[in-house]
Amino acid sequence: MALKRSRSVSFSEFCETYKKVSSCNSQSDIETDDEIGDGRGPGRNVRRKSVLSPRMLTLPEPGDFSDSNSAANSVTSVNSLASLLKEKIQTLPQRMRKKKSNDYKIKVFVVFLFITIVALICCAYFLYNQKILAKAYFERVKFNKNKRIMTIHNRDGVELVSARLGTTMNYDKVLPCLPQDERRDGSICLEWMDRARLYLHVYNMQESVKCYNLKWIALNDHISPTDCIEMAPGVHWYGGGQNQESAWPLEKGAHDFRPFITGNVERHEWGNVLKRYFISSKGVAIIVDEKTPLYVSITDDPKKAICLRAKYDNFAFVNRFTLGPELNYSVCTGNNMSDLHSQLSEHTLWDGLKKEDSDVIESLLTEPIWEITTDHKEAFTEEMISNFTNDVIGLPNIKQGHVLLNEFWQNQVGDFELDLNRFPSLEETIEVLSRRGFRVVFTIQPFISTESPNFAEAVERRLLVLERSTGRTVPALTSFKNFQSVGVLDITNNRTIPWLVEKLKALMGKYKFNAFYLELGTAYDMPHYYQCQKSLINPDQYKTLFINSIQNSVSLLGVSDAIERPRSPSFVSLPRFESSWEGLRRVIPTILTYGVIGYPFVIPGAVGGDFDSMETKLSELNGTVADLPDPELYIRWLQLAAFLPVVRYNRLPTSYGDKRVSDTAISLALLRQNKVKPVLKKYARVSLNLGLPIIRPLWMLDPNDSSCHTVADEFSIGEDIIVAPILYSRSREREVYLPAGVWKDGIDGSLRKGSRWIHDYRVEEGKVAYFEKMPDDTRF
Repeated sequence: MALKRSRSVSFSEFCETYKKVSSCNSQSDIETDDEIGDGRGPGRNVRRKSVLSPRMLTLPEPGDFSDSNSAANSVTSVNSLASLLKEKIQTLPQRMRKKKSNDYKIKVFVVFLFITIVALICCAYFLYNQKILAKAYFERVKFNKNKRIMTIHNRDGVELVSARLGTTMNYDKVLPCLPQDERRDGSICLEWMDRARLYLHVYNMQESVKCYNLKWIALNDHISPTDCIEMAPGVHWYGGGQNQESAWPLEKGAHDFRPFITGNVERHEWGNVLKRYFISSKGVAIIVDEKTPLYVSITDDPKKAICLRAKYDNFAFVNRFTLGPELNYSVCTGNNMSDLHSQLSEHTLWDGLKKEDSDVIESLLTEPIWEITTDHKEAFTEEMISNFTNDVIGLPNIKQGHVLLNEFWQNQVGDFELDLNRFPSLEETIEVLSRRGFRVVFTIQPFISTESPNFAEAVERRLLVLERSTGRTVPALTSFKNFQSVGVLDITNNRTIPWLVEKLKALMGKYKFNAFYLELGTAYDMPHYYQCQKSLINPDQYKTLFINSIQNSVSLLGVSDAIERPRSPSFVSLPRFESSWEGLRRVIPTILTYGVIGYPFVIPGAVGGDFDSMETKLSELNGTVADLPDPELYIRWLQLAAFLPVVRYNRLPTSYGDKRVSDTAISLALLRQNKVKPVLKKYARVSLNLGLPIIRPLWMLDPNDSSCHTVADEFSIGEDIIVAPILYSRSREREVYLPAGVWKDGIDGSLRKGSRWIHDYRVEEGKVAYFEKMPDDTRF
């Protein structure tokens, strides 16, 4: 066994050896022998140590090294130290970058968490304060006094309607009312200093109907109290009256603030029949008090809303009954829109009805109105009446019905005497017509032409409406239809009605005709600076007073304009529609609206339209067409009219000389006689008892079916027949929606399942789409 060798090494030798070994430190591998002369091969790689002993870091003394092993161990230790330091230095930047990256992410997360916590705290604080501000009134009403936002909820807490109140005040500070301004009916009273006072009150109209009354009182002339009821997406509104777009539902229209008075939709915002009543598909109704000087708008700014405003002006609401304008209305809620409407409808239409009145209603539902009219007074003669009625008699299967004479039976409007030059023997003619089964009706107006002998008498007796601010001496003049200068009978004068009724009774007693038709004109037909002996709330109140004043004295078949339903058996006319496809499409939305606002007994416009459109007039001037609507338009209008309460003609089907038109009129008369008339009579009795319309929107059949809410080109007769007429030129198919149930197709007799659309439903020119309600278990 070899012995280990050792010898002394001088310091200079050590240094020389150390330099040599250090130069090898740059090599990749360093080899050493564990023992010299042990017989092994090359030694193993020395494993670098991560920790150096203190002795390795101390300079060795001379004689401490052995000849081989001691030197090798020292060199290995130094190599390990150098390599470790190099490795640490190389990895230091990476570790620093990694640490810096981790620190950055942590800091970002902490900042984000802090911001989130602050936001949640602020949100909770805001919602808490809003909850405090939106105080709950009357259990289901929440009102934010500062922002003046009111919401009404149902029993389950679901929001039914939201409204922005007092939008014109521009003042947020609200105070409780002074004790002397409080009311003893449980109303809540709030006041905005020197601007307006608001009363909130709740009452039950019916068992399932709860109403919330809001009354604004302006405290200075510069405030016009204005509330906007939001038309939320998916919620549909109806009522008010005909509007310029014939919009069904109402949110499809858009209107600036205008007085809510009757007018002509060709020039004004609202039509000839109105009621201050609106209802939504969520079972919410708005009823505005008749004394409110009401302006209405439908706006998109900032959200779709129907806005109500109280405002005095110099025409519509010129007469002030309070110091400042007052906005007084109620918001009523029910189980659903159909149930709510039924509860709010007038249930006493039968009150005061006589047997002869019931006969008049039935005659209008079953017999047509033949309107004899012309734009030229000279052409309106006794011969014209005879020829027209003879042509009517020549129509097979069509009853004689009512002959309606326009105002040209007089020489001047307001004569209330027959023009004997053009009607020398009308008494005998009327007698002949009566024997043939006709009922004769004369049209009258409250206007007296300045050229009529009655004008001087009326002025002398002070029976006319006077000019305002003239000392009550000068009659106020206006124009009406083709008459450029007419006065207006002052119905508020106690002497006027006896004078008028005497003349009307004398006329009826002499010529033995059946009834009058009252053409009142719109509010805008009143003189602008009118002044009655007794102040009117608005020009439309004149209509109600006039109808009520003469209806008990003479027989009234119908009226042209109204803001309150006339007592039965009087019917209310739809406005005049132009002879065009657009005019035809206006009929259904208008008649549905009139039914919703409480007018079940209506007289539609004439078949084919009441007057020619501008395009037709221009064509007539060029001699390209006759004075008749397009035959296809006339046929489609006939098909629609066959299902309406009254069929009204001013052009005979035989005027075309076209067998196709005449045959269509005859077949539709048979259809009406067999299918439609029994249903009309049935639901006329329902209307007298419940106030519900005869012609109904589809949502009255199924208020929970959202598809029924927007259908504007179909209607139902009661609950028994759905009608879907063609309303476009050269169209032979259409979309049809049927509510829940089983329906029998009127064209082919097939059964149709309800609650669905029928696409591309085929309707030929001689056919009309209608569907009869069948029992739910009906199967062939």
